[in-house]
Amino acid sequence: MEHKKHYSVWDKISHAIKNDLFLFASRNFLARLGLDIMLYYWVQEEHEPCNQPKIKGDASKYTVRELSIDEVIAINQGNTSVSLEDVTKSMKQGQICLGLETEGEIAAYNLIGLEGFNFKGREFKLKPNEFYLSYMWTFHEYRGRNLAPYLRYESYRYLEKKGRDRKYSITDRFNKSSIRFKKKLNSKHLNSYLSIGIFNLFTWNYTLRQS
Repeated sequence: MEHKKHYSVWDKISHAIKNDLFLFASRNFLARLGLDIMLYYWVQEEHEPCNQPKIKGDASKYTVRELSIDEVIAINQGNTSVSLEDVTKSMKQGQICLGLETEGEIAAYNLIGLEGFNFKGREFKLKPNEFYLSYMWTFHEYRGRNLAPYLRYESYRYLEKKGRDRKYSITDRFNKSSIRFKKKLNSKHLNSYLSIGIFNLFTWNYTLRQS
């Protein structure tokens, strides 16, 4: 299941520009330098029921299953775009990972939290019937196939079987790709916030709009 193909810095820059993610990538770059300024939305996904998104290709070749920490580590070896430390830490704290598998490889995966959490100094609480979709990643060689909304939709159905029917997520204001695929799933921006962090030493949070 290991993804061996690597992408250069120029490949990543080109992808960011092509997908209107230059501001998002720039914000992430500044955050790595210690200045973390983030405008973000608290989103209710599938605010109204939506249809199952269509995969570009043969959908019968894809299956959804829960991944272990070891599997997540294996598929992200050499993937410098993902903070493996953060992903594994989230799973050790109780988040589950659902992967979309095709022909023995994981094409995309999604982390899901079942408990309340802290995001940049702000507390978010969850009720027993709620869950939080915390992180989504589609490997580069599988992009352009509409896999992100498909896996997201299947994650909804997976959690419904466990008695959780209300789903939330956080979306960076500059992550146009994420906003687009969540729009396909009838998601709704409930609240908007601004957080400012400096070198992980100081953090300020502001509520810009609340529904």
